[in-house]
Amino acid sequence: MASTPGSGDHRRVKSAAFLFACGCAGAAPHWLDPMRSLWPAISLAMLLGGYGLRTVLRADLKRGDTAETVEFDRGSLPSLDVVVAARDEEGVVTRLVERLTALRYPADRLTTWVIDDGSLDRTPQLLDQLAERHPGLNVIHRPRNAGGGKSGALNTALAQLSGDWLLVLDADAQLQEDLLERLVPYALDGGWSAVQLRKAVIDADCNWLTRSQAMEMALDAVIQTGRLASGGIAELRGNGQLIRRSVLEESGGFNEDTVTDDLDLSFRLLTHGALVGMLWDPPVQEEAVPGLKALWKQRQRWAEGGLQRFFDYWPTLTSAQLTLRQRWDLACFFLLQYCLPVLSFADLSTSVISRTVPTYWPLSFVAFGVSGLAYWRGCRGRNEGPLIPRPGVWHLLVAMVYLSHWFVVIPWVTLRMALLPKRLVWAKTSHGGEQVTAGA
Repeated sequence: MASTPGSGDHRRVKSAAFLFACGCAGAAPHWLDPMRSLWPAISLAMLLGGYGLRTVLRADLKRGDTAETVEFDRGSLPSLDVVVAARDEEGVVTRLVERLTALRYPADRLTTWVIDDGSLDRTPQLLDQLAERHPGLNVIHRPRNAGGGKSGALNTALAQLSGDWLLVLDADAQLQEDLLERLVPYALDGGWSAVQLRKAVIDADCNWLTRSQAMEMALDAVIQTGRLASGGIAELRGNGQLIRRSVLEESGGFNEDTVTDDLDLSFRLLTHGALVGMLWDPPVQEEAVPGLKALWKQRQRWAEGGLQRFFDYWPTLTSAQLTLRQRWDLACFFLLQYCLPVLSFADLSTSVISRTVPTYWPLSFVAFGVSGLAYWRGCRGRNEGPLIPRPGVWHLLVAMVYLSHWFVVIPWVTLRMALLPKRLVWAKTSHGGEQVTAGA
């Protein structure tokens, strides 16, 4: 598989440079004249606020056509491999296989693969038993220390696939029976090289944290579709990503030198001129993270992988290889998602030290306002799968407070990336096997 454009010490240098630049930008306004100290924040607020507002309002929550609304020739559907990398998933693997074997698709064009990536629980035994009952299930056993994390496991399967497309799922995924019949035609009709399904949380009613994550997934899908509709890009999210195999192989497969294979692959595809589509319904259903400790661990991985991809691919992302709208979209997204939290932390720290008033609050205010609008759009619209919490005042307030965790996670991860050497591990999210219906 192709090597990553940057790794190891190169990423540490880039992280340190990014941290230094944001720190200076966050502290500098405090040494300006008080009448001018808010100008940088107000200028950015107007610029990025306009981008965010346009993105949310232009979001197109597309639904895959059902058998009742469109007729298609089942004999013309392409061959498809469903691929799952599983490590220590005894709580969900049986349910997973049952869901996958219930999917409607021509049997001679569908193959299912589950990679046991060195599980230490009963996952290997359960998979072997399931393979005896389901002839279409192919099980690959991989040593625990084979390396490459989830990407390494997926590459092991990729070498054996023969389908035109592959659908990558997490072990806790739950799917509607007609998903493939609706997803594949959507990808073909749209001319997409990959399509990401909206992620829906199945256990939103457990507590405030799972409810906030369910709302966050809706917010993310709104922003993704809005970026795409505005001429920008949509990104893969790991669970529920359909990819054309030939394009994936041309892009170098899954990067084994990253902690987030999906985010990295999104940019790999982009640099090869392959675009990712986004489908609102039907969704891929998954479990939320049940506690703060697990959330902190997961979000650190997401933040690190998100920053890595920008550091690794920035020469291409800023070149004429991409359209002007794509470059503008990536620049604004990077400023809002990664620069703003570090700027705000530096701004607050300088305020405490210098005993001055924070200066970047107008930008933060606008960012949270746009997020609130995205929550409202995503949570009030029609959707299939698990119900999304309604965007009432209390739910919105809690979700907004919850969203502020990124203002802690990203500065911390950036500091850690700048100071500590990278140790690549598969920091998987634990799955408990929450039982719900996968129907509409």
